[in-house]
This record gives sequence, C-alpha cells and structure tokens, in this order.
Amino acid sequence: MQVSSQAFSNHHFSFHPSLPLRRFGNKESVVFFSSSFLSSCTYKGLHIGCPPCRQPSLRNSNNFALNSILCTPKKYSGVSQHHFNPKVEFDSPYVDNKLQNWNKFSRNIVVRSELAETGYPDAGYPLSDLQLSSKFRGICFYAVTAFAAIFLFVLMMLAHPFVLLLDRYKRKAHHLVAKIWATLTVSPFYKIEFEGLDNLPGPDTPAVYVSNHQSFLDIYTLLTLGRSFKFISKTGIFLFPIIGWAMFMMGTIPLKRMDSRSQLDCLKRCMDLIKKGASVFFFPEGTRSKDGKLGSFKKGAFSIAVKTRVPVVPIVLIGTGKIMPPGMEGIVNPGSVKVVIHKPIEGNDAEVLCNEARNIIADVLNQKG
Repeated sequence: MQVSSQAFSNHHFSFHPSLPLRRFGNKESVVFFSSSFLSSCTYKGLHIGCPPCRQPSLRNSNNFALNSILCTPKKYSGVSQHHFNPKVEFDSPYVDNKLQNWNKFSRNIVVRSELAETGYPDAGYPLSDLQLSSKFRGICFYAVTAFAAIFLFVLMMLAHPFVLLLDRYKRKAHHLVAKIWATLTVSPFYKIEFEGLDNLPGPDTPAVYVSNHQSFLDIYTLLTLGRSFKFISKTGIFLFPIIGWAMFMMGTIPLKRMDSRSQLDCLKRCMDLIKKGASVFFFPEGTRSKDGKLGSFKKGAFSIAVKTRVPVVPIVLIGTGKIMPPGMEGIVNPGSVKVVIHKPIEGNDAEVLCNEARNIIADVLNQKG
C-alpha cells in the first residue's frame, strides 16, 4: 500500500533530536519518510499526525509495530497525532541514518503489513459475501445436526436392548435411525444425486464397501444409502457426546491409527462381522484428500474381501470436498454431491482387487469430478 506524502501536508510532524532515526528493517513492516517532511519538524518530541478516520493499522504477526509505536491520540491544532516513544529501541539490522541522507528515499510513505487496515470497510483482505454465507451455513449445519441427533439418540437408546437381542451384528434399526439423521441434516444444505443404486448388494448380503475420501461430509452422504455397513473410526471420536455414543451403539469399529495391535484387532473384527452377515466400509486412502486428488490405496480392505470371499463395492463421492473442504469444517459452501455406485468386483488377489477398485474410482473422478 502506498500513501502519498501530499496527504500529510496539512499535519504537524516533529522529530526528537536525541532519538536515532532508523529505517524499519522488519520484513513485515517498512516505513519510509521522505525529506519533504523535514521542513515542518520541531524539536519537542517525535509526533506524527494522521487523518483520524483513515489511519492504516500498522500491526503484524510479530507485533513489531505494536511494540514500537504507542498510538496515543493527542490534540494539536485540531489534528489527531500519534506519539513515537523515544524510550523504545527499534531492533533493526540497519544502521542509523542521518537527516541529510534521507533525500535518497522515495517521496512516498510505504506501509506493508499482513493486517494493514484490518477491520475497515476498505480492508486489504475483507471477507466476501460468499465466505460469510458459507460460515453462516456452517453454523446452521451443526445446529441442525445437533438438534436432530439429540432426539434420534433417545430413540436409539430405547431400541438398543432389543437390537442387541434380535440383531446384534447388523443392527438395521440403528442404521435406519442414522439414515434419518443424516438425511435431515444434509437436505437443507445440499442435494445428493445417486447413480447405480441397482449395483448395491442386497441388505442381507455381506460385502466390503470402499470409497474415496474428500470431506467430513462423506459419512453423512454414505449414511443416506441406508445400508447397515460398519465404519471404522478413530477411538477419540467415541468420546464425543451423542454422536460418539450413537456410533458405539451402531457397532462402529474403533481404530488407533499408530497402534499396530489395534490395526490387527480391527481387521479381525471386520472379518468376524462379515462372517456373521454384516458389511464393512473402508476409505482405502486412510485419510481425507487435501487437494481433491485420489491417493494411494492400502490393501487391508481387499485382503479382508479375499479371505472372507465377499465382493468389493467401489463407490465414488463427487463434490463433498468442495462443499466442506478438509481442514475447513466450520463452513458449508453451496453445491451438490453425486454418489456413483459401481458393480461389485471379486477376486483371489488382494493387490489386483486394490488396483482395480482404485482405477474404477479414479476414472470416474477424472470424467465427472
């Protein structure tokens, strides 16, 4: 940002003779005063007058200017002034400059700061209407999901004893409640388009479902399918009130990512559930994609499919990462989501199955993503 020296021609400037004048060498904030200001200087303390309504904020992340400048307004000839504290030493790699050497500087004042003019209508980085709208939508999203979860969680608790007695492994009743919760949550904010629903195995057919992972919204979107597959989740999620407890009652499989024993227990539990007639769901990438590109697949899900001799169902999620990007879970952008379900694939080689499933998902993402 550049401010012409003419803007300050009507204001009072005074420099203290005992205060060494230095060039502000901080990488974030640089201030140059041209020699044209010297004609109005007096020896009664260092004062700089600025227009009271258009003062730039000389602040940055390392608080250089805050520690160097005391912005104490003073009244002098009807002008708002800022006082530079002579007792403050400026840490700078540059040597002191004499008054007679200041002619080499530009006849401009240059102010650079990452937070310059923050909070003003003409701020350098104002929030757009779209960003404000997305944040407001994010607040509404979590309000809706929390409100719906509280009431549906009560229903799930009442049904839980009967579910354990009659449907201990699949827990269809709990998944029906989860489908209602997810549908109520996402319906006001984005539309879901399904393609290939006929390719889904029957509700009583065990299978291994795999999908790309783009966003926190992937779980909500997949729950609307109405299939009673078991997700795998970090153990810390189970501690969350309402949501974590509901996941526990649904039979979600806990996993400690950096614990090899936990990973082995997770694979064994998945195989046991499949043998009991339930299905499991994996994100073979292991984490959400930061840039929207499909990552490499881990072979754990496909090893389970080979050992239990069940089909693998590739599913492609398109659009969730744009609505709620990873790392930005507080916003909900406008948009729509498409879910593409492919025909089940089978095989006796986990690596071949892994490559085939990844190629199927990658092709759809390249075509429609």
